[in-house]
Amino acid sequence: MHEQEIMKKLREEGFSQTYVWEDSPNASYPEHTHLTETAHVILRGELTLQMAGETNTFREGERCDVPAGAVHSAKMGSRGCRYVIGER
Repeated sequence: MHEQEIMKKLREEGFSQTYVWEDSPNASYPEHTHLTETAHVILRGELTLQMAGETNTFREGERCDVPAGAVHSAKMGSRGCRYVIGER
């Protein structure tokens, strides 16, 4: 699915902010929270998310959602990661 189609679908689901983000290889984000719920749809590369005691890796075409206020961390794969983010 194309970036614009993904953003349109997320907006239809009620995500008021949608944008494309890209992280460099092996980039990481330590534990943090967001005020809003976020959806991440992977366009290229991979993202490993740690949340609620679980670790899951998401690859091209997959989606992960993070509830508002959830403590989580993330690490990108060796090729980095490009993804669409939706916030609501």
